[in-house]
Amino acid sequence: MRFSTVGLPEGQRIALWEEHNAEALIGLRCRSLGDRILNATEINLQLPRVHVARVHGSPHVVERPQAEIRRVPSDAVACYFNLAGEAFFYHDDGVHLLHPGQLLVCDADQPFMRGFSRGLEELAVKIPHTVWNDLGGRALPLQPIVVDSGVQTRTLVTLVARALSCESGVSVDEDVLLDLLAAVVTNREPSLAGAHLIIAKAYVEEHLADPGLSAARIARGIGISERHLSRVFASGGTSVPRYLMQRRLDRARALLQMGEQTTVAEISARCGFSSAAHFSHRFKQRFDLRASEVLRDARARSA
Repeated sequence: MRFSTVGLPEGQRIALWEEHNAEALIGLRCRSLGDRILNATEINLQLPRVHVARVHGSPHVVERPQAEIRRVPSDAVACYFNLAGEAFFYHDDGVHLLHPGQLLVCDADQPFMRGFSRGLEELAVKIPHTVWNDLGGRALPLQPIVVDSGVQTRTLVTLVARALSCESGVSVDEDVLLDLLAAVVTNREPSLAGAHLIIAKAYVEEHLADPGLSAARIARGIGISERHLSRVFASGGTSVPRYLMQRRLDRARALLQMGEQTTVAEISARCGFSSAAHFSHRFKQRFDLRASEVLRDARARSA
């Protein structure tokens, strides 16, 4: 479901935004800052056990007072991933300032206020209390938790964003998403091999340019043993060295096809190859094309 205030009558935007959120996500009272008109867009997706959303908005403030909680109880925990700008979160015991990359977890049926002075860009996950309890989350009523960015948090953000992307064409494993969420919030290791595999692949993407990246480095980086890492990749039908080589070659091919004013040697280094000759050999072996040919053809097309 996609809802936007853009194009709606200016005097009705806040009321319609509040109505949509009460029905689709969490009931809130909203007001714009100063005389600004509210421009806000929300994409909602209901999975079998949780609800995920992506929200963009101009500067505004939202509040969930007791009256709104009584009117529209959520019976859920809310997780907000701040993607851009700063936001404040005010509740009974204090104030949190959220920076990009941080995750806020709170009981949606406890009063709070949130503000976005420079606009809002975030992902949200709404988890019913019954599901939260099954995950082994903090006891309810939940005191707000702020989690800093880390490989698990960034991987979780990627999964939620993928679920909401109409273009991705990839279904998201809700068990893995919930396992990752529980790991992030409770500061423990994920229990599912699928979650470990996704985290490991995310770590690879972040460090692909490092020629020293290895199975041992990946295992240390995500907090599991190298032996377990090998089992995790084997469950996905590959090995760590094979996957690393595949991703490096795929990224190199994508860069070559951009036709930039660079050299094959520079691109090979950007993709973690310490030897341009070794890169050229593996590239030809994989794609049956010379890397220099791909770069030349790309430049010819863009000329």
